[in-house]
Amino acid sequence: MLEQTSNKALNVLLLAGGVGGAKAAEGLAKTSHNVRVLGNIADDQEFHGLWVSPDIDTLVYSLANAIDRNQGWGLSGESHRVLERLKKLGADTWMSLGDLDFATHIYRTQARKEGVSASDIAASIAQSFGVKTPILLPTNDVVQTQVETSEGWLSFQEYFVKKRCQPDVKAIRFQGIEQAKPTPEALIAIAEADVIVFAPSNPIVSISPILSVAGIREAIQQSSARKVAVSPFIAGKTVKGPADKMMASAGVDDGLLGVAQLYQGLVDDLVIDTQDSALIDSLTQMKYGVLSRNILMQSLAQKQTLMADVVNFASSKLDTRLQVAG
Repeated sequence: MLEQTSNKALNVLLLAGGVGGAKAAEGLAKTSHNVRVLGNIADDQEFHGLWVSPDIDTLVYSLANAIDRNQGWGLSGESHRVLERLKKLGADTWMSLGDLDFATHIYRTQARKEGVSASDIAASIAQSFGVKTPILLPTNDVVQTQVETSEGWLSFQEYFVKKRCQPDVKAIRFQGIEQAKPTPEALIAIAEADVIVFAPSNPIVSISPILSVAGIREAIQQSSARKVAVSPFIAGKTVKGPADKMMASAGVDDGLLGVAQLYQGLVDDLVIDTQDSALIDSLTQMKYGVLSRNILMQSLAQKQTLMADVVNFASSKLDTRLQVAG
């Protein structure tokens, strides 16, 4: 583990979506830093009349240590009696929702109908699970990822869950992004951050929707924080999720170099797996600072160690910059 600045508490903002984002959030939450998480809401969709927010719920359940560790989402110890009954009633039940998980979605839907903001709803759900790490939303408006495939346009959940990422991806769009306004909490967190971490999440459908909300990318660019991204690829493959199937749709190379292209000009440092060390020279030529580590986060100790190293590496560059400026 890197030692420099490890005893200094920093304001750290994590941009996160999916399982990779939740793992990074867990690791950061175990450090001594002041951590806030900015989560992806573009996977949100209505099922059975209820508003479901998969990435935000995965963050909450993971930070509460209530997540189903085997599948990486949903609550542990779940039953599916409600879903089984819905199926017998003729409902389309391809989206797996557990009985206790339904309670979260019922609460969210009712609060939305009462005019409560999405940010306040997320905060209330997190509080009910005893989660102390603030989970922020980039916008309170509805933004939904859509995937163009050989079968036409699909919602992200249809592509990811129902179709199991099988159709070829032609294009990605974020419906509603033009009208989306950033939350004040997100802009404040960006402005106050010493280090901004891009989780090893899908850069196309987990991170890009956050950055595409008006004012978010610009605020990050203007921030004095050191920006560091953890690669979602190991030896050219994703640990989980369809990022490898989506890079071409963004007009970039596949794998780690594609991630570097997407983040170029926004991110200062990249943390890559040791299996990708052969690409260090190429990344350095792209003006990235590079840290090579085992980035496969399986245990809580591995999550904490990696994310502590990520912050220490970025903040060491921040300290150097401040020393030069001084």
